[in-house]
Amino acid sequence: MTPAAIVATVAGIGRLPQAPGTWGALATLPLAFALHGFGGFPLFAAATLALFALGVWASGAYVAETGGPDDPSEVVIDEVVGMLIALWPLSLGLWLRGTDPWVFPWPGWVLGFALFRFFDIRKPWPVNRAERLPGGWGVMMDDVVAGLLAAVFGAAAAIVAHGVLL
Repeated sequence: MTPAAIVATVAGIGRLPQAPGTWGALATLPLAFALHGFGGFPLFAAATLALFALGVWASGAYVAETGGPDDPSEVVIDEVVGMLIALWPLSLGLWLRGTDPWVFPWPGWVLGFALFRFFDIRKPWPVNRAERLPGGWGVMMDDVVAGLLAAVFGAAAAIVAHGVLL
């Protein structure tokens, strides 16, 4: 595999049978836990941004190499970035509260995962608009927007669940 293929398919995870996007999002969860544990939200955010930049390059190069569709299903680096963005409120909230960095409670990441996959699969506006961008930008941006929507809805659910508005 070329370097672009390794990054774009996340070392071949995108080539797993059935629902490669779901596999890519699931594979992100241990990464998210480790990033938060080792460096809190600053490392979490920096890694997300670095993976986004790497993903724009790799997905664009992979599409050019393979001559395939604009957003091949085996490219899952976009799911990794979108899933990390969906978990930003969890990581940020825990970090701001000074919670032990190895605490990453399951309701937050389960909800983030479910919301991200919902928005990524359904592709409501503005997700469907973002995928129209050319090259690697289009591959990455629809998942970035899906991740942002998941983050907003997840943060709102956390605010309600924790009674912040009461």
